[in-house]
Amino acid sequence: MRHILAFIWKHNFFFLFLVLEILSIALLVNQSYYQRAVITNVTDRVTGRVFDSYSSVTGYFLLRKENERLASENAILWQRVKQGQLTTDTLSTLLVDTLNRQTYRYMVAKVISNSTNHRNNYIMLNKGKIHGIEPDMAVINPEGIVGTVVSVSENFSWVMSVLNKHSKVSARINRLNQMGTVLWQGSNPEIGSLTDIPVHVKVNQGDSIYTSGYSYIFPEAVMVGEVIEIKIKEGEHFYDIDFRWAADFNSLTYVYVIKNLYREEQVELSKQVIDE
Repeated sequence: MRHILAFIWKHNFFFLFLVLEILSIALLVNQSYYQRAVITNVTDRVTGRVFDSYSSVTGYFLLRKENERLASENAILWQRVKQGQLTTDTLSTLLVDTLNRQTYRYMVAKVISNSTNHRNNYIMLNKGKIHGIEPDMAVINPEGIVGTVVSVSENFSWVMSVLNKHSKVSARINRLNQMGTVLWQGSNPEIGSLTDIPVHVKVNQGDSIYTSGYSYIFPEAVMVGEVIEIKIKEGEHFYDIDFRWAADFNSLTYVYVIKNLYREEQVELSKQVIDE
């Protein structure tokens, strides 16, 4: 503090001049409309250039972050594609799953409407019938499952989010290979529930949950979430498991819509077995 005071005292004439200069400019601006307009115009230009430069810099870093996200998505998709045969065009990606003998077509769509604060949440996409979207297609993003297509128009489609009381997805705990059902209880959009896991198996916090593949809609091994709490009600034989969704439903932008090209054949065969 002593050094600061000494510096000010040493240069007191300069600081006095600076104060008087500021006071004179302030008096001039207040007394003259023309001078006030000129100074305001100059300061606006300077401020505008500063904000423009700031916007350009932040835009550059946001663009880089967006490019990193897209690169990450492409890497995830490419990793999936490496499991089988790839055929591509501008709208879709064809993935042949040699393990399950199922063929899936991946189509990119943009989320244009989304909710997370209702008991039954839905998502609207900017793709519809003319793009090959049909009901009962799976919807995912690079992080995990998102929902199922339930209604389609020519150019748009409605997706029933997994944040919906009517949504049920077959899933498994990866480490244990134990099958269960994924639900949403309707309270916290970040937390889902896994049911039908018997209490004789040892479930741990941090266990990963993936789709089981026992579905005509979702492919196998799509990330669902991570276990955060395991509860057992007295007299019950199954856990109540809470997990954190892998997907962030509040920040959905682009998603993949997945068509199982063998779904009709599988459904028809199942009907034959049930009828018998």
